[in-house]
Formats: sequence, structure tokens, C-alpha cells
Amino acid sequence: MKKVFIPIIIALITFKAHAQDPPGGNLQGTVITTAVPFMLIAGDARSAGLGDIGVVTSADVFSQQWNPAKYAFSLKKQGFGVTYTPYLSKLVNDIFLGNLTYYNRLNERSAVGASLRYFSAGSIELREFADDPGIEVKPNELLVDVSYSLRLSDRFSMGIAGRFINSDLKLGALNFEDGKAASSFAVDVAGYYQSEEIAYSDFDGRWRLGFNISNIGPKLKYNDGGTESSLPTNLALGGGFDFILDEYNKVGVSLQVQKLLVPTPTDSNGDLVIDRNDDYYKESFFSGMFSSFGDHPDGFGGEIKEFIWQAGAEYWYQDAFAFRLGYFNESEQAGSRKFLSLGAGFRYTTINFDVSYLFSTSKVQSPLEGSLRFGLTFNFGDEYDEY
Repeated sequence: MKKVFIPIIIALITFKAHAQDPPGGNLQGTVITTAVPFMLIAGDARSAGLGDIGVVTSADVFSQQWNPAKYAFSLKKQGFGVTYTPYLSKLVNDIFLGNLTYYNRLNERSAVGASLRYFSAGSIELREFADDPGIEVKPNELLVDVSYSLRLSDRFSMGIAGRFINSDLKLGALNFEDGKAASSFAVDVAGYYQSEEIAYSDFDGRWRLGFNISNIGPKLKYNDGGTESSLPTNLALGGGFDFILDEYNKVGVSLQVQKLLVPTPTDSNGDLVIDRNDDYYKESFFSGMFSSFGDHPDGFGGEIKEFIWQAGAEYWYQDAFAFRLGYFNESEQAGSRKFLSLGAGFRYTTINFDVSYLFSTSKVQSPLEGSLRFGLTFNFGDEYDEY
């Protein structure tokens, strides 16, 4: 892919964005964006087929991104997975997200996991003027993380993950002489509850609950001028129920809500412009996590619109074939991401293959529209009886 100049890189940096009323009016429609937004893209096809739900689904290889506490409930001793997600596939063919994940259940109570996620923005040609020969660069971002999960009781576990993040958007090219790759670190704190199998009148069932506060860490700094951008610190909460109809048929339904724990852009100095002279850019990542619950210019109603709501259902036949359906809903004032997702899975002995596809239901079309996402996992070793 060849692109002229730098707009796509600016989009990848994703500093705070905002919408503004005419002078003299109130600032409304503020949209929270962050650095390294690829961290919030569903990296596996199973979760993608469920409307990006992962904090409360049953444990699988890719629990590392969504809720590392789930690894303590894994049915297999070890697992390894690889996924590929094309991005903007209707326009280009070399932007993608890749993911490698491994976990090991150490014993009945604990497990560890590790993953590598890599986002490539393809090949971009930068020009300062139209007749310049141009400079070809290949921006990329990546993260490496490890996790540990421990069962605090027979039915509840907690997990923690540590993460190194590197964002190399090639800002040293052209006139950005002081630009450099930005690095940071972050941690996740997660919990997961899975009930025993409960007998109801016509079926058996199992409850699931989960939470994850992810990407808690210092802001990224791209240049020596002091400009910093927040990590996508995110709170996700979910609940689900498995309808175990018989030995062949099972349906799992899940609901999830999430919110960015990042300050909302506000005009603190009264100049009717939201920019880096306002106080919220200077707020630390830690205090911003708490202030994000009460800093919207529209008050409580605005805060509610910053929550994302998701629903998903997964049907399994003989633990061999799966069909998935999900819906993702974000307020129009907060970004207007709305889409329906479909997915399927096939399991044969120790190998799982998953695929997913999404359809935008908003005027704001998803960059993943028209993209098939693939995932391949291998589970091996001893099997645990959790049910």
C-alpha cells in the first residue's frame, strides 16, 4: 500500500478527539480516543463473533486479552493460539492485527499465560510536498504481556497481567525530527466466577460472572515537547448463563458492559476550544481513572452514553461445532460504533478453528467491515474436570 503524506499516521496516534458547537454554545458530543487503540480490537475470532465479548465467556486460549483470571478454569493443561485480523480490507491488503497466545495451567488452582499482539499499518509513503520523492515507512505497534491467575475458592479466581507496549509510528520522518517510538507499560486486574452445574426442571445450567480493569499504566510520549497520550484503560463487566440442554446441545448467552477509564475532553479554560491547553490533558493516568466517572460536560446523562453495551450467544453441538451471534452498541455521541457479528467454530481432538464476520449497523462503518477473522488453537496435555 502507498499513501501520500501523513493523515493515516495521525489517525493511528489517536489523541483526544472532540466535536464542538458554534462559538457561544456548549461543547458536546465529546469522543474519547487514546493512543494504541489496536489494544481494544478483538484479537480472536471467537470473541469477535460474539460482539467482542470476552470478559465473561468460558475459558479459552485467548483469555489473555479479555480476562486472564479465566485460565484457572481451563479444561486443558496447555494451549497455544494464533489469529489474523485484516484491517481496512476494503481499501488495502497490508494492514492487519496478528496475535500469538500461550497458556499453561500449572495445577488445580493456578495458571500462567503470555501473548504477543502486533499491529502493522502497512507501507506508507510520506511526502512534505507533492513533488517530493517521498519516504517509505512501515509504522507498527506491538505489545508483549504475561499473566498469572489463582483460584481463591473453588468457584472464583483472580488474575493479574503485566504488559510492555511499543508504538513506532515513524514520526521522525519529514519535519517531525524530534519524533520517536513511544513505549509504556500497563497492568490488568481481573476476576472470574463460574458456578457449579445446576439442575433446573428441563435443563442444567451454569452461571458466569467476570470483570477486568485493563491497560492501567502511564501515558505514551511521542516527542520531547511533553505531549502525552493516554493508554486505553478500560473497565469491562459481564454476566452469562450456559443452558446445557442435553449431552449434545449447549447454548451460552452473555452480556457485557464496558467503559474507557480516560478523562472526557472538556473546555476547562473557557476559550470554547478543546485542545492541549485544557486541564484534562495534564491529568495523570491514575487520577483520570476515577475522574472519568464524573467529568462529562453533560453530567450523568453524558456519562451513561460513554458505556458500551454488548450481547452474544454461542451454540455448541457435541462440543464439536459452534455457531455465534453478537451485537455491539456504542452511543452516537461517544463514537457510534454499532455492528452485528457472526461466527463459527470447529473442534477436532486438540485443534480448534474459528472464523467471524461483522456487519456495521451504524452510519459510521467499522474498519473491520467485510473482513474475515481467523483463529487456530491447539490444546494439549491433561484434561481437568471443571463441570
